[in-house]
Amino acid sequence: MASIGQHAVARPASLIFARSGFVDRYFYFFLSLVVAGVVVAGFSRTVDQSLFHAAPPRPVLLWIHGAAFSGWVLFFILQSALVRVRKVSVHRTLGWFGAALGALMVSLGFVISIVMGRFDAVVLKHPDPAFLSIPFLDMFAFGTLLALAILWRGKPEMHRRFLVLATCSLLDAGFGRFDYVFNHSLFFVCVDLVMLLGVARDLLVDRRVHRVYAYAIPALVLGQNLAIYLWRGAPSWWVSTCKETLGI
Repeated sequence: MASIGQHAVARPASLIFARSGFVDRYFYFFLSLVVAGVVVAGFSRTVDQSLFHAAPPRPVLLWIHGAAFSGWVLFFILQSALVRVRKVSVHRTLGWFGAALGALMVSLGFVISIVMGRFDAVVLKHPDPAFLSIPFLDMFAFGTLLALAILWRGKPEMHRRFLVLATCSLLDAGFGRFDYVFNHSLFFVCVDLVMLLGVARDLLVDRRVHRVYAYAIPALVLGQNLAIYLWRGAPSWWVSTCKETLGI
């Protein structure tokens, strides 16, 4: 009887360890595909009307911004795949390309948010200056998390989590292409759900939440709520600051 009981306990435990091992091996590559899926699903709804066949035509800089953003998604998938197939040396070499691309994205992100904010107000006659809080937060969060990932590149467990959070911080642009999500300001909630996949992975595999998630996710949520307040609440000081920034 004792041996039967031991087998009954051992079998579920072995299944748990097998599943956690599978998650440990494939989680980051799976997450990179989730990121790509969100981007494709979201932007496929608007890219034709808002970029390819837009009337009036959008600024050329928007094309460059889109190419850089797409390049980052592909880079994130490639880097995850290289780690999965144990091509770590190639992963590290390409990492410097990613650092340069990320820096370019931050610069482009701030500039294009101003360019498009002015375009919407002046050309399309749909001014929403307070919305600058959303792309500004995205670029601040992405740039900060990417810098931390580079700083901690010698510690893979920290490095990969900072990169996950940096990439997830950009996903509101994809989620926001769904009308219901945008109109109800739920795009950051969707982003947080993707980030929580990393927390779930840690709990399953490591039985604890890594301190990167424990500190960074609450800080990001705080920033998200502040950005939503500045946009939807539109305090006068913020609106006037945005108008001056946009030159409208």
